[in-house]
Amino acid sequence: MRRCVVMLAIIVTFGSPTVAQDRAYGRSMVISNRGIVATSQYLASQAGSQILAEGGSAVDAAIAANAVLGVTEPMMNGVGGDLFLIYWDAKTGKLYGLNASGWAPRNLTIAFLRLHGFDQMPAHGIQSVTVPGCVAGWWAAHQRFGKLPWKDLFTSAIYYAQHGYAVPEIVDDFWRIGQRTLMQTPEAQRVFLPEGNVPKIGQMFANPDLAKALRLIADQGPEAFYRGAIARAILATSAKLDGTMQASDLSQFKPEWVQPVSIDYRGWQVFELPPNSQGLAALEMLNIMSAFPPVPAGPDSPVELHRKIEAMKLAYADLYRYNGDPRFAKIPVAGLLSKKYSQERAELINPDHANCNPGAGKPPASDTTYLATVDERGDIASLIESNYDYFGSGVAVDGMGFVLQDRGALFRLDPHHPDSLEPRKRPFHTLMPGFMQRGDIHIGFGIMGGSNQPLAHAQFVSNVVDYGMNIQAAMSAPRFTVPDNGRISCKILIESRVPPEVLQQLRSWGHDLEVRDEYSALMGRGQAVLYNSKTEMKYGASDPRADGDAEVQPPPF
Repeated sequence: MRRCVVMLAIIVTFGSPTVAQDRAYGRSMVISNRGIVATSQYLASQAGSQILAEGGSAVDAAIAANAVLGVTEPMMNGVGGDLFLIYWDAKTGKLYGLNASGWAPRNLTIAFLRLHGFDQMPAHGIQSVTVPGCVAGWWAAHQRFGKLPWKDLFTSAIYYAQHGYAVPEIVDDFWRIGQRTLMQTPEAQRVFLPEGNVPKIGQMFANPDLAKALRLIADQGPEAFYRGAIARAILATSAKLDGTMQASDLSQFKPEWVQPVSIDYRGWQVFELPPNSQGLAALEMLNIMSAFPPVPAGPDSPVELHRKIEAMKLAYADLYRYNGDPRFAKIPVAGLLSKKYSQERAELINPDHANCNPGAGKPPASDTTYLATVDERGDIASLIESNYDYFGSGVAVDGMGFVLQDRGALFRLDPHHPDSLEPRKRPFHTLMPGFMQRGDIHIGFGIMGGSNQPLAHAQFVSNVVDYGMNIQAAMSAPRFTVPDNGRISCKILIESRVPPEVLQQLRSWGHDLEVRDEYSALMGRGQAVLYNSKTEMKYGASDPRADGDAEVQPPPF
């Protein structure tokens, strides 16, 4: 009798054990009527939530968190990288997009590279560097949506850069992967390999040069970075390495406010940013998936996974053929996202055979850090920022404690391709923040990781829409991805939580599967926030594949 009473009390208090306690994902959503900041590093999440407690907006919190991430995840992002943002204004219901990706220097041309012996874009080094857009992007977002003084947003980042932080486990692993890139310059080795070694897990790492650069940015705004002391250091570093960067390349750069593009996916509006971002690939993949009903057996069934993998290949074939900077080339966005075209592409999927090399269609004419914040008002910032490769170009700016990104590596030296290298052109960009909504539900989400991002976005959306998962379950669910080499093949990386019999069936259909561990960072590290505008409740989710968490805005004392 006593046992029955105890069990009844548990059910009354917590609900049915089979609903909340017996589940397939490892952590709960964070739920609050206050703001939430979700990032891949707990110190960054704390910094952002503190800014919310001081009355900051979602953008203020995002900038503060991003600045800390540049200190604590230096291989992934920082002031030498690029930035994209989707911002949702709860009061007006309006969505804004910001493209803060930098352009190629005026003197970096196909002819210049060929003259210096390059037959393709260099992956690292000074000739892979384009103008960093991050700081200009922060400033543009703050000018439009910021509440707190600019200088206040960098206090935590400066503190951790000056005094140090304990290196967490996944970041330590990324540091080791990026060690070879740091060999590009002695300055990179000096800053990021103390005593010649990668910092160990739990070792304190400080970067006083970066603290100095952040103080300049806090005090002087983007002027310091694009015209002042930091700009002079960038130009001196470039000149020493025979780079092409000129003062005007930095001083004349401006980020661009853009209109997000969207599709309807089974009654949900899903938004991404337009080219040069690769976000349209996620939307095309979802459009192709919408030609088939969800499989009742679940998201990890062989039929469902096969359709998603094949839809991904078709969308990526179009992405690599058509994406580029719309200021220089005609990108058929409307054609690629039309339902009729997606239906044509869906008809190419063989139900029991993998296509290892799908070609691009003919549409009708027409390593990275992601974070999400929602403030008390319900405004959502979906922000992604990156150096591209681990430690970017490997070129550290002398005396400033950060590396320059290597986004120029994604240009082509084929003058007829939409993504051909041209002066002041922005390269094909893997960065893509996401947003989705239906009725009173609004979700800012993103999953970083180079080529992984479109297919990871599509899997997250499908988990929410097709299979009714909450945002934490959808983020934690098993994922597949592709090798990050810009090529389409039957090679697929997949997590071991997918049942063995499903893997066996997929292999019999021609998929070349490489099974990774249960929670592989190769599948990307994502975050999500949700705002219910009817109840005014907020929800946060953080990927267990990272070192981060979702932090609630602390109380005002």
